[in-house]
Amino acid sequence: MTSEQRELIKTTVPILREHGVALTTHFYSRMFRHNAELKNVFNLGNQGSGKQQLSLAMAVLAYAENIEDPSVLVSAVTKIGHKHVSLDIRPEHYAIVGKHLLASISEVLGEGATPELIEAWAVAYQQLADLMTGLEMKLYHDSVAKEGGWTGWRPFILKQKEQESEEITSFYLYPADGGKVADFEPGQYVSIRLFLPELNLFQPRQYSLSSAPNGNYYRISVKKERGAADNPNGMISNRLHDKVQEGDIIEVAPPAGDFFLDTEKHTPVVFISGGVGQTPLLSMLEYLADTESDREIVWVHGCRNRKVHAFREPLTTLEARHGKLKKHIFYDSLDGEMQVEGYNEGIVELSKLRDQAVLQDADYYVCGPAPFIKKQFKDLAAMGVKPEAIHYEEFGPANLILT
Repeated sequence: MTSEQRELIKTTVPILREHGVALTTHFYSRMFRHNAELKNVFNLGNQGSGKQQLSLAMAVLAYAENIEDPSVLVSAVTKIGHKHVSLDIRPEHYAIVGKHLLASISEVLGEGATPELIEAWAVAYQQLADLMTGLEMKLYHDSVAKEGGWTGWRPFILKQKEQESEEITSFYLYPADGGKVADFEPGQYVSIRLFLPELNLFQPRQYSLSSAPNGNYYRISVKKERGAADNPNGMISNRLHDKVQEGDIIEVAPPAGDFFLDTEKHTPVVFISGGVGQTPLLSMLEYLADTESDREIVWVHGCRNRKVHAFREPLTTLEARHGKLKKHIFYDSLDGEMQVEGYNEGIVELSKLRDQAVLQDADYYVCGPAPFIKKQFKDLAAMGVKPEAIHYEEFGPANLILT
């Protein structure tokens, strides 16, 4: 890319800041109109909510802002690469996306989209595509190199459904071919896909693995969130809970994700979750218990009440197994039975746990809804925790950038 082309890219930054979502909305509409088969690849729930359009707009803006040195985006690129591998995105998809992105820039900018500007963006996009496909090729290679590893979609049998609370059910998935499953880093996720007759499409969703690696099965734990009849958001969780039965086949992609426990450390860990956000943290906790780790562990979790509190009894068992695990549970309201040590009323307030949850040299793993993550990050920073010690996972398209 020439210096002149980089300058042209930078001239689009103000436009992307103001009209980026309009551009990406036009882009997705155009792409799905001309390449309807890609509706089987993209989460149409996130399309309907606008989350995917916002996420792409932020990514395009970040790339334009850092066109002089895209290497500063390595963390964001890695996260996207893991997501793409979990959806079986291949190099040929980049050609389709590039064609429609360049066309969308031309159509949205109108006369402002000079041939020189479009050429600059074509070079910039190809540079990004080459970076992404190189990263993803390595992730695919690493996946098949593992015992029990694979790429793409593999049929699994649902052998057990287990209700964990009024809202959350666990699904135990075993390979239909009778083989092993690849190990994973505690905290990673898998993609599953189901056929939705309502849409006449396959739809993929990512779910955190909620148990420690075991070589035999994967467990996902899913919150039921119903969507309206014409809204794909919630359709997969709804179908898993109500339609999918033990013995059914579910297609699964290999584990992916860059949010996982650093298993090489021996320093304290603090797990902070809201609602179903505890699932990847539970995988980390089970791993520490299974490996008889001597790390000091603090478990902080918030949910509405006891009825929706999943894994309450397994957590008590893990607490008994691991002598250095301390738990702090927050309910919106406590009933009389739960007026005991370790249970608190209200939302998660780390300031109430300053002496118990802010530990020397600890790593903090935070997962939950975006507002929950923002609050915990801010509160930890206010108590002197360095940003690099705070690791967080936002479910859905990544829109949070916390520093």
